[in-house]
Amino acid sequence: MNTDDVWRLVDQARSELDEETRDDAEAVARQMVALLSQRDPAEIVACEPPLWDLLTASYRADLWAAAYVINGGASDDGFDYFRGWLVAQGEAAYGQAIEDPDSLAGLPAVLSAHAQGDDLQGEDVLSVAWHAYQAVTGEEPPPWSFSVRHPRLDPDWDFDFDDEKEMRRRLPRLTALFYGPAQ
Repeated sequence: MNTDDVWRLVDQARSELDEETRDDAEAVARQMVALLSQRDPAEIVACEPPLWDLLTASYRADLWAAAYVINGGASDDGFDYFRGWLVAQGEAAYGQAIEDPDSLAGLPAVLSAHAQGDDLQGEDVLSVAWHAYQAVTGEEPPPWSFSVRHPRLDPDWDFDFDDEKEMRRRLPRLTALFYGPAQ
């Protein structure tokens, strides 16, 4: 499998959900597990590395800052779960966010989460292959199946994310949405 296969899996999972749950990362993850569970164990294991390639590519300080604004904070785990949510939104939303994290302010799922006071998290997306493998074999995936190495974060974004002035300068659309107009 490669990242294109993962995007096809995400697209298929999203397309099989109704409009109300299509943006729910946990619902997308459950559907991804159901779809992967129809495959043989070797193919399920092969899904994990390209999924984590996408998660690793989104391990960026500017996206972490966006997650911090959107979710009112983002610990290490919280940022992982946010990136899982981002993958569950599909390739177009993911690509747009990678290109310009501030563009998330215009994403309908972000606007809806803001209106409802919800956090954007997709913890279960991180383990879809693990859950599918366990469902098919009754065992955990082999420990050698993949490993994760996060890239170094951009030092230009190494500042206190509680610095509202700096966040407003770097993420004007998101901060206007979540913090309100500048005072």
